Amino acid sequence: MNRALLTPLIVAASLMMETIDSTVISTSLPIIAADLKTDPLSLKLAMTTYLLSLAVFIPASGWIADRFGAKRVYCAALVIFALGSVLSGSVTSLWQLVLTRALQGFGGSLMVPVARLIVLKSVPREQMVAAFVWLTVPAMIGPLLGPPIGGFISTYFSWRWIFFINIPVCILGVALAYFFIDDVREDHPGRFDFRGFLLAALGFCGFVFGLSLLGGHFVSAPVNAAIFFGGVLFLVLYVLHYRRVENPVLDLSLMRVQTFSIAIAGGFIFRTCNGAVPFLMPLLFQVGFGMTPIESGLTTFFGGIGATFMKFTAPPILRHLGFRHTLTINGTIVAASYGVIALFTSETPHFVILGVLLVSGFFRSLQFTATNGLAFADIETQRMSRATTLNAAIQQAAASSGVALGAAGVDFSRFLAGREQIVASDFGVAFTGMALVSLLSVLIFRRMPANAAEGISGPMFGKRREEKR
Repeated sequence: MNRALLTPLIVAASLMMETIDSTVISTSLPIIAADLKTDPLSLKLAMTTYLLSLAVFIPASGWIADRFGAKRVYCAALVIFALGSVLSGSVTSLWQLVLTRALQGFGGSLMVPVARLIVLKSVPREQMVAAFVWLTVPAMIGPLLGPPIGGFISTYFSWRWIFFINIPVCILGVALAYFFIDDVREDHPGRFDFRGFLLAALGFCGFVFGLSLLGGHFVSAPVNAAIFFGGVLFLVLYVLHYRRVENPVLDLSLMRVQTFSIAIAGGFIFRTCNGAVPFLMPLLFQVGFGMTPIESGLTTFFGGIGATFMKFTAPPILRHLGFRHTLTINGTIVAASYGVIALFTSETPHFVILGVLLVSGFFRSLQFTATNGLAFADIETQRMSRATTLNAAIQQAAASSGVALGAAGVDFSRFLAGREQIVASDFGVAFTGMALVSLLSVLIFRRMPANAAEGISGPMFGKRREEKR
């Protein structure tokens, strides 16, 4: 087989596994909680830890690959991911699961960026577009397959197998990579900003983990506050640090590019709200409405279908409306969809739920696509790698923050009601909060010019019509 086709196929298989693993656990949360004898909301720590581990280690992955060789690092990432999977499927307590998911996330943080780097440096430029098609498929299909796969395994087998099924994929991936992937590397990778990496890592961990501990009675309120504000302090120290180094691990000077800064700020708020959806939705359907894991997984599957349909309509929408109008109008629709979901009850007809999830998935995916396009619209080629790293780290931090804040909304609702047990109305409060917070991103997107990022979307429809006159 042609090496230019084989290399993307090999790395795409591992990317599929990693993206499935980011959502496969969501439909199994109530069963895992019962088995580990803990509150379902407490498992937010297992989800946030995985996503946070990705955010923390992604900035270091490129330098590690350049220093030790992409193939070697890629194979090591698969081994680490497999080890984390074995341990995750063998845990007997919540804190064991949190630690093993962190190990999985570390493997995933090396796997995904290094896989892209291998393709970029191994495939001829004229075959690059075809190669990247294979890399985008897992990102689209993985989150779509995760919930029903997790629901099926948890219903008919044991939830532990959602981790164990990764083992043969990892073994096969290591074997194929060892024999068929080139060991690309940089001769002089440069000096790694270890101090900046440490400050950013402590900042992300403190900020997100502090949010995750809210309402869980894991630690006292003063300790919780110390963790959260300690994280904020380390992030501030990183901002002061990056200005004094030549190659910072996260290049915040990119925030001077207007389209990038708006995409990061507005996108962080949007992704925080969206990050709560994979966590809250299965709990709503299972704990609130009494569905089985497989029923819950197949129901949330419709949101992924809507997201897939969007991929065919995003380019013409952006060409006709432009980025500002698309992000503000579409962002308002996304916020409204959260408000509609907040009204769901156990009496809501199933076809209505499926329809709302289908539509919501479509518009949320469009917001993702438009935000990503806006972020890189005005970034110079030589700074694209740094922009990708910063954007990826912030995306993962936002997703993990969303899980924490979604759980906090449910906790707040049952606290006001004086209940220990979670009921369906608690999720209504959380989704209402998400709807209101999500509107803040719309206010940020409104700040950009009407013709922002026109170079990558084409002139707006209305502008072309006026020119014809």
